[in-house]
Amino acid sequence: MATEASRLQRTLAYRWLWALAVAAFALDQLTKLWINHRLPLGSYGKFGGIEIFPRFFYIVHVGNTGAAWSMFSGMSTVLALLALATLAAIFHWRHSLGLRQRAAQICFGLLVGGTAGNLVDRLAHGHVIDFLDFHFGGYVFPTFNVADSAIFIGVCGYILWSLKQPSSAG
Repeated sequence: MATEASRLQRTLAYRWLWALAVAAFALDQLTKLWINHRLPLGSYGKFGGIEIFPRFFYIVHVGNTGAAWSMFSGMSTVLALLALATLAAIFHWRHSLGLRQRAAQICFGLLVGGTAGNLVDRLAHGHVIDFLDFHFGGYVFPTFNVADSAIFIGVCGYILWSLKQPSSAG
């Protein structure tokens, strides 16, 4: 009985991390499910995607076997293993990462949810489903998804948060 209570207390200590991880993961997977049912894979460009704002924002359906900006393209298995290692490392070093603090939990919740969302894609499809496509004049920003956004916001937020923390050296 005491073990169950302490397990519940440990889980609740990370409630912001868990809540945001689940929310980011769910939103990511629901949007990708919609894309999978709405557009065939490879739907891109003027006649393949859905034009939201002319010459600026499109909903498309592309598969990315690489990482951000299609770096390491074709290495989906290696990237899936890296995602698993990242999730394991976050769990292992959760105390030294400051995850008892709400701000760190929020950042890592987004990071974990996004990483898990893209990992599920790699395991289920062999690629990550990307669908948010922005054009800025002649420049086309790399297509991305909700998981990518969560990862980016989580990492940037954690960097900013950690820079504000008092230095332990000294």
